[in-house]
Amino acid sequence: MTDLETAKRAAREAAIARRLELDPMACGLALTGYVLREFDWSPGVVVSGFWPIGQEIDIRPLLHALHERGHKIALPVTPRRGEALTFRGWRPGDVLVPERFGTMRPVGDILVPDVLLVPLLAFDSAGGRLGYGGGFYDRTLAGLPNRLRLGCAFAAQQVDAVPVAPYDIRLDAVATENGIIRCGG
Repeated sequence: MTDLETAKRAAREAAIARRLELDPMACGLALTGYVLREFDWSPGVVVSGFWPIGQEIDIRPLLHALHERGHKIALPVTPRRGEALTFRGWRPGDVLVPERFGTMRPVGDILVPDVLLVPLLAFDSAGGRLGYGGGFYDRTLAGLPNRLRLGCAFAAQQVDAVPVAPYDIRLDAVATENGIIRCGG
């Protein structure tokens, strides 16, 4: 195992521990308010979200609010290892199918997102993002340039510096229960 892999593994373990005491729904509701105030996307813009797993911040209130504002919502479909995600349309009340890693996917039409709401374990102010280690989002973000990449996380998931490799794609901003952090650097 390389030094980078070791650093990422330790950072993942610490990030998972930090979020255990947090309330995913309450923080997700607060995050929703900040996103709706800070971003005014045109109706019809396709926004990809994610169905929370484990102790991830719960962005379902945001997905519902964006749908009510006229946005098309898409959720990821987990591919085979080494591939990018695809996204299928979702509306409140639609059936979701269980997938690997405890994820849920819709059965709607394939959509290409204009805005990506990205789950994460840790992030830094430069837009560094630490995921679960499968590389799905890095491949996906690399294949969708010039799209807004908005991480969604608890404020406690922010760290001084995320260990990153050259292939890790940075976020443009991160939404938390405490506000929006614009990333730079």
